[in-house]
Amino acid sequence: MTIISLPGSSGYLDASNNRKVSYFSNPYVLGLTFVAGIGGLLFGYDTGVISGALLYIKDDFPEVNQSSFLQETIVSMALVGAMIGAAAGGWINDYFGRKKATLSADVVFLLGSVVMAAAPDPYILILGRLLVGLGVGVASVTAPVYIAEASPSEIRGGLVSTNVLMITGGQFLSYLVNLAFTEIPGTWRWMLGVAGVPAAIQFVLMLFLPESPRWLYMKKDKSEAATVLAKIYDPYRLEEEIDQLATALEEERLRKQAVSYLDVFRKKEIRLAFFAGAGLQAFQQFTGINTVMYYSPTIVQMAGFKSNQLALLLSLIVALMNAMGTVVGIYLIDHFGRKKLALTSLSGVIVSLILLAVAFILQSSTSGNVGAYGWIAVIGLALYIAFFAPGMGPVPWTVNSEIYPESYRGMCGGMSATVNWISNLIVAQSFLSLAEAVGTGVTFLILAGIAVMAFVFVTVFVPETKGLSFEEMEKIWKEKAWGNGSGKEPLLESRS
Repeated sequence: MTIISLPGSSGYLDASNNRKVSYFSNPYVLGLTFVAGIGGLLFGYDTGVISGALLYIKDDFPEVNQSSFLQETIVSMALVGAMIGAAAGGWINDYFGRKKATLSADVVFLLGSVVMAAAPDPYILILGRLLVGLGVGVASVTAPVYIAEASPSEIRGGLVSTNVLMITGGQFLSYLVNLAFTEIPGTWRWMLGVAGVPAAIQFVLMLFLPESPRWLYMKKDKSEAATVLAKIYDPYRLEEEIDQLATALEEERLRKQAVSYLDVFRKKEIRLAFFAGAGLQAFQQFTGINTVMYYSPTIVQMAGFKSNQLALLLSLIVALMNAMGTVVGIYLIDHFGRKKLALTSLSGVIVSLILLAVAFILQSSTSGNVGAYGWIAVIGLALYIAFFAPGMGPVPWTVNSEIYPESYRGMCGGMSATVNWISNLIVAQSFLSLAEAVGTGVTFLILAGIAVMAFVFVTVFVPETKGLSFEEMEKIWKEKAWGNGSGKEPLLESRS
């Protein structure tokens, strides 16, 4: 019997009996993916909603309106919470399991949403922002790992990228919610409080879903793991997956030592994997996604359109392009491969950042037709989103969910997510100051230079992992670290 993949889905023939595994092949796996992906929705919604809510928070609290520091703190406290949550999330995932980590993130996020919605003063609001940040941080680690461990390797990239689609979808939803509540009493309280609804929905649905089968097999109950795996794989594949897990478990027992954070840097193969994964996360932020998104209203004004409503509409369009680009990424990541997709994405990012830089430099150096330069900037913005969203949006999260050995997956995933949040905070806190010091055009040129560095980094340090099992990926890092006695890396070469 042959499974026919639906149009637009990613699919691969399994050599063992010519079955086609596609994105839509197994509704059970797809259900696990979307429920876990609600964590990504929370991630995206929280990062997008505060920009609109802050306008009305300033109206309600005069001290916020009079203090840039309080405004920055309200915005950035969620990033601080996310960094802490991501750092702790790795340990929570490995010790308690992916399911309990998700449930705990939902509880903390829901509590934070209630605190924000009911905040009597800006300081309680800041506490609520910290709590939702903690929940977002744990979710940003847990969702990709849970999805990856419940996914057939042939379509793992597309399924993990679904979590990124939920992030970009959450950002788009936040703009819609901001528009919906602008004329309703309590504006910002509704905007921030409604985030608790998807957290509550995920908590209830997650109660009925299983733990990650890999975590179950390695840490708790082999028979329960086999039951879950039987719902994911057909019998012809099930035995192979269980054999691989048994081998991995035996290797863990032979190591006979607890895994520590220091081991990540002591062991060469783990160090190389973490360097590749954390580097991808850092470059995702330092290539300017949040700054380009932030500057979209300014670009509209440069084009000669002064309307605030039009600026908000552009923000909606940009968010929609981001989500649509992620859909393209879901298709491409398992067909095209992670490394090739990242390199193609970065090539377009470099060109578009140069366009943005040229537009701002020309606009600042002449008193001529500002609108013409504005349209160059709009084209640069559109190209940036079109290239970034399918590649550098999902690739870092996908790669980090699959390149680490089982015993390090939660820990290294948490550490690399923390790098992402730290990089996010650095860019958010420094971009405006840098633009003021050297000019916006030069700042975009600096971002373009960083994108060139990212291109070189991916070329040199990130292997292609398309279609590899977790065990095969572990061999890749051992080959990179120690070679195989012949001076060649056949597994790496065959997958590149």
